[in-house]
Amino acid sequence: MVDHVPHAVMSEEQLCGKDLIENGWFMEKNKQWPGQANSLQVKEVLRDVKTKFQDLLVFESTDWGKVLVLDGVIQLTEKDEMSYQEMMAHLPLFAHPNPKHVLVVGGGDGGVTREVCKHACVEKVVQYDIDAGVIDAAKEFFPTISHAYSNPKVDLNIGDAVEFVCEVAKDSSFDVIIVDSSDPVGPAEKLFSKEFYASMHRILRPGGVICTQGECLWVHADIICAMKEYSECFAGSEYASIQVPTYPSGQIGAFLARKAYPEGSKDEVSCRKPSRQIPADMELRYYTEDMHAAAFALPAFLQKKLYGENGNKRRCLAWD
Repeated sequence: MVDHVPHAVMSEEQLCGKDLIENGWFMEKNKQWPGQANSLQVKEVLRDVKTKFQDLLVFESTDWGKVLVLDGVIQLTEKDEMSYQEMMAHLPLFAHPNPKHVLVVGGGDGGVTREVCKHACVEKVVQYDIDAGVIDAAKEFFPTISHAYSNPKVDLNIGDAVEFVCEVAKDSSFDVIIVDSSDPVGPAEKLFSKEFYASMHRILRPGGVICTQGECLWVHADIICAMKEYSECFAGSEYASIQVPTYPSGQIGAFLARKAYPEGSKDEVSCRKPSRQIPADMELRYYTEDMHAAAFALPAFLQKKLYGENGNKRRCLAWD
C-alpha cells in the first residue's frame, strides 16, 4: 500500500519520521486501529523526508529488512512484502482465464507490478500513482521490489488515478484492475466509493476482475460491508484474507469482484478457484493454488456481519 493518511487526521501521538522512533524502536500508532500499536526495532534510518503529498520514512530494521513508512503507517517490509504483493496480483490474475491488459492503481513501491509482469499472457500494464517521491524511494532502497518499472510492458504514470479511471479510460479497456491503495481517508477516500466502483466496472471487459485493498477483518468489518454495497454493479464479489505480520492485526484483505460475462456464458463468476495453472518457472514465495482457495474462507463473525444471522451456514461465494 502506498497512498497516504493526511496530516489532518493524525492524532498528536501520530508523529512522523524519526519522531516515531522511541528508544530504537519504530512505533506505529494510528486511530484507524485504536488500542493497538506495532513496533519494529530500528537499525538505521535511511531516508526521512516530506514528499509533495506525505511524510516518507525508510529505515533498516534489525529483523524485517528495510521498511517503508508513509505518514507514520508501515507500507511494507522486505521480509513479508511478498504475501501482500503476490496475493493482490495473483488472486485476480489467475482467476482470469487470459488477462492481457492490466491497470494498477497506486502501488508506488512496484511490488504488485512486479508480480503482474510474471504473467506471460499480460501484454501491457498501465500504472497510476500520485507520488513520484514514493517511486523514487522504491527504486533506490527496494530494487528487488521495484525492478519491474524497467519492464517494457509497464506504462508508469505519475498522476491522479481517480481522474484516469472516471474520466479518461475508455470503456472495456482492461481485463484486470488492481487497486493497491491506503485506507479510506482523505484523497484515498475516493477509491472507496460507489462512483469509483461503477467507473471500474465500465472500463473492464466482460468477465474482467477487480482486486482492491480490502482492509482488516478484525478492525474494519464495516468498511468491508460498505465495499460489498459499492460492488452491486458486478456479477459477483468476494473477500479474501491475507496474512501480513507487520500490518494491523497481522491481516489484510483483498476484495475481488467480476464483471458479468456475455449473456449465455457458463463461466464461473466466483474468483475462488484459479482459471489457469501456475507456470513451473514462476518464482513465488507465498501464493499457491491452495492459498488461493483458502483465502476465501471467512470466520463466522464476518460471515454473520455480511450475510445476517444465517451467515455462518453459508459458503463464502459471490455476494448476492
